[in-house]
Amino acid sequence: MSNSSQASQRIAALLDDNSFVEIGAMVTARATDFNLKQTETPSDGVITGYGVIDGNLVYVYSQDASVLNGTIGEMHAKKIANLYDLALKTGAPVIGLIDSAGLRLQEATDALNAFGEIYMKQTLASGVIPQITALFGTCGGGLAIVPTLTDFTFMEEKSAKLFVNSPNALDGNNTSKCDTAAADFQSKESGVVDVVGDEAAILSQIRQLISLLPANNEDDMSYIECTDDLNRACENLAGCVGDTAIALSNIADNGVFFEIKENYAKDMVTGFIQLNGVTVGAVANRSEVYNEEGKVEEKFDSVLSIKGCYKAADFINFCDAFNIPVLSLTNVKGYEATVGSEKGIAQAVAKLTYAFANATVPKVNVIIGKAYGSAYVAMNSKAIGADITMAWPTAEIGTMEAKFAAQIMYEGQGSEVINEKTKEYAALQTSAASAAKRGYVDQIVEAVDTRKYVIGAFEMLFTKRDDRPAKKHGTV
Repeated sequence: MSNSSQASQRIAALLDDNSFVEIGAMVTARATDFNLKQTETPSDGVITGYGVIDGNLVYVYSQDASVLNGTIGEMHAKKIANLYDLALKTGAPVIGLIDSAGLRLQEATDALNAFGEIYMKQTLASGVIPQITALFGTCGGGLAIVPTLTDFTFMEEKSAKLFVNSPNALDGNNTSKCDTAAADFQSKESGVVDVVGDEAAILSQIRQLISLLPANNEDDMSYIECTDDLNRACENLAGCVGDTAIALSNIADNGVFFEIKENYAKDMVTGFIQLNGVTVGAVANRSEVYNEEGKVEEKFDSVLSIKGCYKAADFINFCDAFNIPVLSLTNVKGYEATVGSEKGIAQAVAKLTYAFANATVPKVNVIIGKAYGSAYVAMNSKAIGADITMAWPTAEIGTMEAKFAAQIMYEGQGSEVINEKTKEYAALQTSAASAAKRGYVDQIVEAVDTRKYVIGAFEMLFTKRDDRPAKKHGTV
């Protein structure tokens, strides 16, 4: 199989059967330096066009590694820029299938300028139409900025490479020591990559993601018919406080949860579910990760981490841009406390707080465990704009755990007094009921009824309008 057919085959596998229409098939390179004219450059190394996924219009470009290693020259970049122009006019997503050795050196400044034109189109399209990239081969140097300017990045697990500087060019490093270009590193350490898998899995998951997303930021969020019971009891939900990825699939229509950045900052879960057929963005704290055998694989403290905050903030910003409602499951007792985290935790929590507070979409918070201190305030609390706050009866809401509060307030008064005051403080200051009495919690709902009440809240909030002070944009 030639690489040329590989570029076409990826498009065919991604789109509905026989729906692809190619644009600019006759375009070839214009450059004459370095005898480039003698080299055939069919389509100038990138196939561009449009088609449909489950009937939804999408624009696709697929780089052809058999033409000058898929390098980006002037005309190659212009074809991608032209695709963006069409996508912006019609309000449909752009999907880029990347397999390229980067900038075409023979075309020098022409190629460099065209590269910049792609960045510009991506920036204009950001928040207007969804942008998705999938990496199948090399994506290095300035090309690494392309997937990072998009909303979601998929990466083939074995052959794909993503890097700004090649692993061997990093001081004291080589690929055998640490392959910084590999999918493993880019999904777990850098967090640039959202989904990793083999080629077939990636293409089918992009299809699934497209079916969950609006076509553009003015799409009326058309929803699918829900085949799941809206009042379905979630029998095992109370046992999912630790692993909220499982909790979210439990609440979701037909148990489907599309997780974003699954391998990165696992103490914070982000992804899409549907509730009564409407796509909702979900953000949740996590303290345990269960494997497929039902055993605990990893444990985390119920705290906000730097990576977790940035992961959630980016996701909330995407949801807000595309009018996707946000559901949060809160179980947090404080902040990550290490010398390393102290360098950035305040800024990271500020980003998270700002993302929740700045989002004008419908926002529902369910307190499923602990909700202590300002870490709880940052996790979509009523104070920073949650429209509806629910809590399970077992939730604990307050400044800190009752025992610590009693130890501080009754220091030196013996263990009997402290134990007694701990019970008093827990009832008066940290129970879900005490928070509800003060109006900080709107509803106390049994865990088993969570799905029913959350669907009801989002239906009520469907026509939400939120007027904010006039400004160009915030600066956090």
